[in-house]
Amino acid sequence: MSANGTLPPLAVLVLGLVAERPMHPYEMFQTTIERREDRLVKFRPGTLYHTVDRLAGKELIEVHDVEREGNRPERTIYRITAGGRAALARSLEELLAGHPTEYPQLYLALSEAHGLPRARVIELLATRLTQMRAELQTLRAGAADADAAGKAEMFYLDIGCRITTLVAQIGWLDDLVKRLTTHTIAWLDDPDFRAAAVPTGLHEKDTKA
Repeated sequence: MSANGTLPPLAVLVLGLVAERPMHPYEMFQTTIERREDRLVKFRPGTLYHTVDRLAGKELIEVHDVEREGNRPERTIYRITAGGRAALARSLEELLAGHPTEYPQLYLALSEAHGLPRARVIELLATRLTQMRAELQTLRAGAADADAAGKAEMFYLDIGCRITTLVAQIGWLDDLVKRLTTHTIAWLDDPDFRAAAVPTGLHEKDTKA
């Protein structure tokens, strides 16, 4: 847990799964992939099993049953404890109400993009936009499938938020590419770019390069 008691993202995901019904770790992994919830937390099967062990050690989940089918290895089925439900609720409240400072790579890249030639930035953003549109199409298809299956919207609110965010980012980046292409935004490699417009410190950096 963090200093404020918030669980790590994968722990929140695992507790959310076993809060639905008792599961063994492999079923947790399969359910996550089937629901495409791996878009929410980056993990591998090994990290999920490790998280399950840690949650059990903290008594946030407990053994519900152990099953064996034929010659297959035993599967331990876990269920959430009262302490686990309290920890899950506390973490969700912190995550929903909080607005921590985040460091998206896109923002960093945009803040330093002027260090690349205009034509190269246009090319790179075009590549990124292609990937973003593909992701948007996948998310929209997922939302449509969930709706067609009669799944309540409350179970995939994250998709709606992600779609809205992607649409806004794509629109902004499209406009940026257009302004770069039409030279309606100044760039460092413009022949007539005014040196006086360069923020303090960039002159020295360019000289040392």
